[in-house]
Amino acid sequence: MSNAPTGPASTPSPTPGHLVWRLSMKWRVAVDRALAPLGLTHAQYVMLSSLYGLGRAGQRPSQRELAEHTGLEALYVSKLARSLEADGLIVRVRDPADTRTMRLTLTAHGRDTVRPALGTVAELLDRLLAPLGGRDDPRVAAFAADLTTLLATPLD
Repeated sequence: MSNAPTGPASTPSPTPGHLVWRLSMKWRVAVDRALAPLGLTHAQYVMLSSLYGLGRAGQRPSQRELAEHTGLEALYVSKLARSLEADGLIVRVRDPADTRTMRLTLTAHGRDTVRPALGTVAELLDRLLAPLGGRDDPRVAAFAADLTTLLATPLD
């Protein structure tokens, strides 16, 4: 009897890019599933939670600023903002200094909608990070720092 592995002898290890993609897909699906009972998609949550946090900091971002903050495409943010406005979750107001610019804020309904979603996603994040020791573990801080470095690196 041989102790040789039964699979292909030279199966390559997954690349970091493949692992990041798989993790992002796993996270996206998990967030979509967790938020479905609240009537939100992951993209809607990203917009609303970002507006919630920026609003608490006294900011009223433009659609372009929100796109940069979230990493979503500007055209998608514009389309999603119109949809969220139609649902009564946000208000879009023309910037008096530049009428091409739309400033975004949450409505009271938007704040009431996003608050429970924040808790839902926080619980999900705790489950995701548990194998690394949880949110306060130094490994998680180092992981976040590495991801931030990769995100800040231009690919052009």
